[in-house]
Amino acid sequence: MTPQSVETGDEPLSKSRLRLWLKLLKASNLIEDQIRRRLRDQYQSTLPRFDVMSALSRSPEGLKMSQISEMLRVSNGNVTGIVDRLTDEGLALRVAVPGDRRASLVRLTPKGQAAFAEHAAAHESWIDDMLDGLNADDVEGMIRRLDYLNETLEDKE
Repeated sequence: MTPQSVETGDEPLSKSRLRLWLKLLKASNLIEDQIRRRLRDQYQSTLPRFDVMSALSRSPEGLKMSQISEMLRVSNGNVTGIVDRLTDEGLALRVAVPGDRRASLVRLTPKGQAAFAEHAAAHESWIDDMLDGLNADDVEGMIRRLDYLNETLEDKE
């Protein structure tokens, strides 16, 4: 009997794994939809913009556009439009890379850092509110299991 054919209850393990994936996807989509709505309603912002600002906040020395794209797993074109708008609004700036005339690093300005800090604090509060039905043991157990799942999936790449 292969691991795929082991049954859990009345269904094959493969069906249970499929149900698990669908439940993970549903939970993720429900949370993401709430975050998107709140960013739009409270900050007239978007989740991709938040993600770019988050990446830049973790790299104060700056990131190349390709690095941002790679971190967020999106196209350079998506990142370029967001960075252009952040730059126009004074939230980010482009800095030339010494020795590479074609490349530039993108950094948050002090205004961008302050805006992101406000958005990040709200984001944390929203997540805390959405997941308030989970106690500390639930959270720790789920984190351990999802870490294991992520490691397993990365090993298969």
